[in-house]
Amino acid sequence: MNLLVAGGGLQGVEAAYLAKKAGWQVTLVDCKEKPPALGLVDRFVCLDIVEQTASLPGNIDLVIPALEDDGALAALEEWSHKRGIPFAFDSRAYTLSSSKLASDRLFAELDIPAPPYWPQASFPLLSKPDNSSGSKDVRIIHNEQELDTLLAGHGQGKEGVLQEYLQGPYYSLEVLGSPGNYKTLQVTELEMDSSYDCKRVIAPASPAPDHSSLFHELSLKIASALKLKGLMDVEAVLSPKGLFVLEIDARLPSQTPIAVFHSTGFNMVVELARLFGFSKLPDLKQSNPARTVILEHIRVGNKSLEVAGEHVMTLGGPLALYYDFFGANEALTDYEPGKEMWSATLILTGANLLEIKEKREKVIRQIMDHCKINRYRETVPVNPVKR
Repeated sequence: MNLLVAGGGLQGVEAAYLAKKAGWQVTLVDCKEKPPALGLVDRFVCLDIVEQTASLPGNIDLVIPALEDDGALAALEEWSHKRGIPFAFDSRAYTLSSSKLASDRLFAELDIPAPPYWPQASFPLLSKPDNSSGSKDVRIIHNEQELDTLLAGHGQGKEGVLQEYLQGPYYSLEVLGSPGNYKTLQVTELEMDSSYDCKRVIAPASPAPDHSSLFHELSLKIASALKLKGLMDVEAVLSPKGLFVLEIDARLPSQTPIAVFHSTGFNMVVELARLFGFSKLPDLKQSNPARTVILEHIRVGNKSLEVAGEHVMTLGGPLALYYDFFGANEALTDYEPGKEMWSATLILTGANLLEIKEKREKVIRQIMDHCKINRYRETVPVNPVKR
């Protein structure tokens, strides 16, 4: 299988990593000369997809887009269809899911529980752009004064999301399939840093059985309404008021596919290929029961080790895959001996959460000792009490 991954950022890392685990040949295309996924692929072509579509490489069996640029996505889809190459992406579902406002309108139509919007919502409020992914420009609004300041700064014509901020554990769940044939995958738990960027994924998550069943049910309902063909990620929060769906992304996500792979053996990239026509791919061994996995991001430098959101994985050079990295089962990292500033995604597996937390403590200690570090830092979202 010759896979073209378009986009070498964090989604591209996910796609390339899982494709290599399946033994595939991977070609990466990106407009940047040294994207994070560069160290994980067999061939790299640096070009602008929109401006240089004719220069995209040949001998490709499947295309997986791993970017969020509308122009590049449209150009890539047209190029794929003209050459008869399967394009593992649902453009229509992606367009709706990339708008938080449009997604929430769909939730309302389907009676999907979601955080209420202002002015029906109570303080604290969460403010974020309509179509920005991740934690970019996320703010917590505590009171009327802060709200007035925010609205004055935005002006009257700028649309954005302003809804109730619900506290509780965060969960993620992927849905894969096509109309009439969907499957939900493993629920994972997401832990955030102070900027609301995911710093750690735990698989499997352990919500109460009734809430877990509800999460699967709601996710299937959304996928069916979208008539999804492909993969969709659903995020939810379990607050004291109940389970609420926060957002959906009809694309290959980052972080959770690798965690699910190490926990269950389920490779989302391979299953995407099956869905888009490659029915003769060999079955992959899946774990039963699931192993426990912690996937987390660290940044080392200035005599400190910080556990932080996945944005730190874009601060250095291309990532390489290491095995038995200071005791971690695997790591994706730009680490080199003697390098002062580096980042790593640590992947640790074990039989249960207690075992894996003990392993994690040893890994962190070994890294700190090796790098002569005496400061450990890990932030969490600030408790937004009313003021």
